[in-house]
Amino acid sequence: MRHIVNPLNPYNKYSAEYVGEPPPTKLEVFEEIATKKVITKAFASDRDGGWRYTVNCYRGCIHGCTYCFARQYHEYLGYGAGTDFETKIVVKPNAPARLREELKKSHNKMPHLDFSFATDPYLPLEASYELTRKCLDVCAEFQVPVAVITKAPLITRDLDILTRLKKVSVFFSLPFLTKEKSNPFEPYTPVPDARFRAMKIIAEAGITVGIGIAPVIPGYNESDIPGLLEKAKVSGATRAFMSMLHLDTDSIEEYFVQKMHERLPPTRVNKIINTIKRERGGSLRHHSYKERGVGKTKQWEMTRKLFEFHSRRLGFMDHIKPEDALVSQAPFQQSLF
Repeated sequence: MRHIVNPLNPYNKYSAEYVGEPPPTKLEVFEEIATKKVITKAFASDRDGGWRYTVNCYRGCIHGCTYCFARQYHEYLGYGAGTDFETKIVVKPNAPARLREELKKSHNKMPHLDFSFATDPYLPLEASYELTRKCLDVCAEFQVPVAVITKAPLITRDLDILTRLKKVSVFFSLPFLTKEKSNPFEPYTPVPDARFRAMKIIAEAGITVGIGIAPVIPGYNESDIPGLLEKAKVSGATRAFMSMLHLDTDSIEEYFVQKMHERLPPTRVNKIINTIKRERGGSLRHHSYKERGVGKTKQWEMTRKLFEFHSRRLGFMDHIKPEDALVSQAPFQQSLF
């Protein structure tokens, strides 16, 4: 049974302390009916123009990935970056209507929309709410270029809409080759094989598909890179990118390390922590946005070359970003984290 575990929220003056064992977690859904804006403009130094445009119909994510950089956004709402992020899910029922209103004014100027950032667009609640599906339908109506990044096979439900989009790419986040390898860091995500099967279905529909090997956790999953790229190739992927683990806040770092100690042997945890610190100049945190997704040592350089070698060998376009996949000759074709 999971119990409530949240690092101190730096935006709250007071924090809860439990006498004895913390209570068990439970799934709670909060509807944010008065959402005034659904397209978010976010800084991205590696993008053309320096910006990315994202759509998120939900906040928080049931997948519970311990490394997720979006955990910090839950703290802005007054929740915690730990189990609150995984169990207190905010739903925006009016997101499709708001998106239509915003695109009426801006669709001619919109370079692309990314469905991902504050959450997985296909978290389990999407099966009943269908907000991502309805938003994609709006994008098809206005023919706005779209990139989707997900861990969920549920996206195959929306093939009818995806194939109506003029430009679209789908990237599956797959940092680990096996369920056993992913368990300590992605305890509630669909197993890797399920994601590969979904990738194949999407690719066979004529849609550009890619794999995002993100995060690469130094000292843990570098050896998975060749196998991941090979399985992605067999599953129809033609694009690939990778990035190194980045722990954006003290809260995320604390939760990430705590969960490693709970789920991995001490020697394995120490190896990962020490390897990350070498890549980050003695810290687990990066020092600047530029350093966010890359490392400093020769070991990281070897990891990067490993990725690039197998990407070239298998015919992938190295380090291509989702919106870059919009430039394609295929009829339905158009990082992360």
